[in-house]
Amino acid sequence: MSSKPETGDTPQGLAFALAAYFMWGFLPLYMKLVAHIPPVEVVAHRILWSVPIAALLLILMRRVADLKAALRSPRVLAMGCVTAALITINWGIYVWSIGAGYALEAALGYYINPLFSIALGALLLGERLTRAQLVAVALAGLAVVILTVEAGRLPVAALGLTVSWGFYAFFKKSLPIGPNQGFLLEVLILTLPALGYLAYLTSTGQSHFAVTSMDTVLLMGCGVVTAVPLIIYANGAKLLKLSTIAILQYIAPTMIFLCAVFVFKEPFGGARLVAFPLIWAALVIYSTSLLREMRRKGRAALTEAAPARDP
Repeated sequence: MSSKPETGDTPQGLAFALAAYFMWGFLPLYMKLVAHIPPVEVVAHRILWSVPIAALLLILMRRVADLKAALRSPRVLAMGCVTAALITINWGIYVWSIGAGYALEAALGYYINPLFSIALGALLLGERLTRAQLVAVALAGLAVVILTVEAGRLPVAALGLTVSWGFYAFFKKSLPIGPNQGFLLEVLILTLPALGYLAYLTSTGQSHFAVTSMDTVLLMGCGVVTAVPLIIYANGAKLLKLSTIAILQYIAPTMIFLCAVFVFKEPFGGARLVAFPLIWAALVIYSTSLLREMRRKGRAALTEAAPARDP
């Protein structure tokens, strides 16, 4: 079996990616159902109930040996602790923002994320930005400034989601194991703190689990809505081109945006009428630049390979 990565899009990969992004897009509706439960408790259950799902997948894939090797490596465990901490922060901010009525800020955070990743690559990896990327990052920065001036505060939820996910993706690249194994490693690392916190809530009578049947089912379902999209996405991403993934990633924040405005009735006016179009313009510039760069590299690769095919 070839280990080479896919160089083109496949129908299966597209189906996986679309399914994952639509699940993430509808996630605010689920999180709104648990808005009466403290975010930390919800996150603890997201961790706890993700473990059996992720573990079952690895067993079915017969990749448990990879996880065992990772658990015996201090370096991998250390990196796993870093990514686990970052994803916990990301989940916590997300759950809080939806429940507290800041779903629009959550959408903004995930819109800005690819632009933040570009800036992160330039600052930490010395990657050179193209003129279009510089313009896109500048527009995103201007949008944040406008929102800050109008509200009199930084859009904390949006920036928190952007920074936590951006650094999570950055450090995730350092994990020398597959995405499914990495996800299980992260939730296993987080299981003990999650169990400890839930035990504390139960002992002090603050737990929402097993109090009503609806809350119990919703909290158990947190594992499904957390693990399933991540696993589906991880497998779909391997079957798609980078440029395709870059375009598809805007589906989820767009759906979060629509939910915020039309379902949750969050106000969309004033500075947001200026800031969000600036972000959308930045993403169009970024995506166009990315697609052109991918095509240029593709043509260059074909040109280099052409002499080798000549008789």
